[in-house]
Amino acid sequence: MVTSSQARAATPAVETQHYKAEVRNLNFYYGSFHSLKNISFKLEANKATALIGPSGCGKSTLLRCFNRLHDLYPGNRYEGSIVLLPDNVNILDRKVDPIEVRMRIGMVFQKPNPFPKSIFENVAYGLRVRGMNNKTELADRVEAALKGAALWEEVNHRLDDLAFNLSGGQQQRLCIARALATDPEILLFDEPTSALDPIATSSIEELIQDIKHKVTILIVTHNMQQAARVSDYTAYMYLGDLIEFGVTSELFVKPKDKRTEDYITGRFG
Repeated sequence: MVTSSQARAATPAVETQHYKAEVRNLNFYYGSFHSLKNISFKLEANKATALIGPSGCGKSTLLRCFNRLHDLYPGNRYEGSIVLLPDNVNILDRKVDPIEVRMRIGMVFQKPNPFPKSIFENVAYGLRVRGMNNKTELADRVEAALKGAALWEEVNHRLDDLAFNLSGGQQQRLCIARALATDPEILLFDEPTSALDPIATSSIEELIQDIKHKVTILIVTHNMQQAARVSDYTAYMYLGDLIEFGVTSELFVKPKDKRTEDYITGRFG
């Protein structure tokens, strides 16, 4: 596990009462391309924060910094820090194992990506990776995760069926259950409804509203109406810069930066 002793020597203490993470002067490079430019903001605990902005502005790049997915490709480079609170661990520090980071920070991708396993084994996968093999404990945790993802009533009678037999919306909720099973501290969503129909989209949005009281959420969306519906805070990004960050209801009604206003009102982007 990532411990508080790792990577915090150079990390000054901050107020931790209401925040789950703080991004500090984050820069990110794809090779020589400077993709994220001096990004700083805080994630309030047990709230949903939305990242909005035109395509190519850096939303998904920023999201994937939170679970070190960029480590999977050579030539990528971080500068600055993302500090998990309250233990003050800089998860971008090379001394911190990215596998352990991903245990603490789950992710749900744009398209549902269930494993070629049963419904039960999809949800149990992360628990087994952590060494949990007790059948009763596994069953209890899988049931709790499926209930948390509002899927239990639909699948409890066919847990041994292949996950691919579920509908698209059910598969996405299964992926959310899989992420919830390991009790993540932060849950990342990368446009989780872009491949779903309106009914499934509404179901996922309701689920996000329910689970954000238990886990801190960071969501990338191109749908500004969705951001307004599900998020407590919104960050507007443009060309790798964080232009504006604030309470969603205030940012959408009275943005402080004209670039934010132009994007929200459809004048560009």
